[in-house]
Amino acid sequence: MNPEQLLDNCITQVLSQGASDLHFSVGVPPMVRVSSMMTPLLTIQPLTNDDIKGVLTIILTPSRMQKFLDTQEVDFSYAHKAAGRFRGNAYVERGRLAIALRLIPQVIRTVAELNLPPALEGVALRKQGFFLVVGPVGQGKTTTLAALIEKINMERTEHIVTIEDPIEHLFENKKSLINQREVHIDTGTFEAALESVFREDVDVLMIGEMRTPETIATAVTAAETGHMVYSTLHTNNASQTIDRIIDSFPGSQQDQIRVQLAGSLAGIFSQRLIPRISGGLIPAYELLINNNAVSNLIREKRTHEIDSVIETSSQEGMIDMNRCLADMVRAGEITVESAYSRSWNPKTLERLL
Repeated sequence: MNPEQLLDNCITQVLSQGASDLHFSVGVPPMVRVSSMMTPLLTIQPLTNDDIKGVLTIILTPSRMQKFLDTQEVDFSYAHKAAGRFRGNAYVERGRLAIALRLIPQVIRTVAELNLPPALEGVALRKQGFFLVVGPVGQGKTTTLAALIEKINMERTEHIVTIEDPIEHLFENKKSLINQREVHIDTGTFEAALESVFREDVDVLMIGEMRTPETIATAVTAAETGHMVYSTLHTNNASQTIDRIIDSFPGSQQDQIRVQLAGSLAGIFSQRLIPRISGGLIPAYELLINNNAVSNLIREKRTHEIDSVIETSSQEGMIDMNRCLADMVRAGEITVESAYSRSWNPKTLERLL
């Protein structure tokens, strides 16, 4: 089977099985992830290094291939004629080639279609602030951000700029003008793109990921100066996210960033995808909305108390993860075991159940 046939065959099975991810590794058949479970494509023979090298020649541009040869790992996006777009990473393990591909849905789903809380839509109405979607890798953060950006695109006349590595969801201009910039192709670095964004008459800024203190500092400044900024971070919950942001700066700068964050933060949304009893995945989530109490806790270095504010502020639209998990168990959406495995405070969850 030539590389193009191999890739097409695998992608056909990704679509037919409703898989989210496709993996190529030497010595085993291609693997797909369906509803969080890894499954081999047994109709395809175990792969060789040459098989994977052939696939790489199809999915990587010459510049991306050169970067891979230089560094032995590279992020990229790939557009397939039938399936649409994939986000990918090529890497080396034990001297052998490997590829991970994640399917990016062609249709950008709404907050309701993603089973996310209606309170989240209120974030898309904001004109200024810093909003983060957080959680481990592969929990749907980018998809949630895309839903918020698309809501703005459909309802408001704004200039939206995205800075991504790589570009994932492709937006079409509706009421808003959207410019999408890909790091290493349209700009050298996140930092370089952020420096120039202030001269681009931008209203809404979406940053694919907060990777460095410089990126965080510029994003917070943008939020302070009248922009609405969205981004993601690989943290577990709201209080941990705030601590991670502050701790990424030298001690001499932490008081300043603490004050800036207290004033500019719009909110933090943490989510996990959980196997649904009826099949597929469903999100569990926590939503922090910044208010005077939260701002004071950030400024006063009492972020450990933020969890209590979330638990007691449902009337303001905040959502507690344990309460969300308990509600999903009672509704018959997820098992008790799944709820406990996703809770970061099982004792509290036990009282709610």
